[in-house]
Amino acid sequence: MLFLLNFTFIFSQIRNSEEKTEFVTNSTPRYECLLFDLDDTLYPLSSGLSEACANNIMEKTPGDSSFMNRLFAEFMVPKLGIEEDKVVELNQLLYRKYGTSMAGLKAIGYEFDNDEYHSYVHGRLPYENLKPDPVLRNLLLSLPFRKLVFSNGDDVHVVKALKRLGIEDCFERIISFETLNPKTNEAEVSCVTGHLSENLVICKPTEIAFEKAFDIAQLNPHKSLFFDDSIRNIQTGKVMGLHTVLVGKSRKVDGSDYALESIHNMKEAFPELWLESNSNNNNEKSKRISYAAQFSIATSVEA
Repeated sequence: MLFLLNFTFIFSQIRNSEEKTEFVTNSTPRYECLLFDLDDTLYPLSSGLSEACANNIMEKTPGDSSFMNRLFAEFMVPKLGIEEDKVVELNQLLYRKYGTSMAGLKAIGYEFDNDEYHSYVHGRLPYENLKPDPVLRNLLLSLPFRKLVFSNGDDVHVVKALKRLGIEDCFERIISFETLNPKTNEAEVSCVTGHLSENLVICKPTEIAFEKAFDIAQLNPHKSLFFDDSIRNIQTGKVMGLHTVLVGKSRKVDGSDYALESIHNMKEAFPELWLESNSNNNNEKSKRISYAAQFSIATSVEA
């Protein structure tokens, strides 16, 4: 009789744990991957890096639109032959059409070394303005989803910024300028294609940049949440199937599913991410209970 009571009790425990496991398992997580832009997304616009970067590209001193500083004289004028009084207007036109000034310059025929360009544009940014962000670090580490950085910046810039923020180890991988634009032999490219592409630089917000990122990272855009401060990037991301979060704004725009004033507001905006995390943990716990119960009943039968 005691054996039958034990058997009945253990069997009911198995049924209960299996029902709980089935309930959790059927609650399929909405997201599998979190995709983050870097500049003005993982750190705020107020850091001043973006302003400094724009000044470096247009080669002007902050607050003085008429004076072209040493950076302009040393790089843009002698290497590209751009007239000083045309650079601001040209930069704005290229940025609007091609996504980045660099992509635009390459597309309209200017030739220069990518690494040298990046060293001038990013090499003298005020990285000291970026401070360790333990709040963001804890938020990222508490989420057991795949997390990736998707930036138009070069590797050196992205890694340096992430290290300054103290979050360089929070991501599975970085998709950067070099990731999307690996160095190739131009002669080989010409032989294969018969001509050089109109846009030699692949970067956001072009659809091909997103396609390459999806392929490289092996991610499903329909199960991914994309954070970016650029409206154009967000709109392309939405077209490509991503769930989109516009960062740095309080109101949504066309193409954005959500809007966050700060990346620090993730937990308030997406509590389900943490609920799914707990569900996953409970799922594993339920499985362990089920396995333990099965082991107990097997032991009892043998006895």
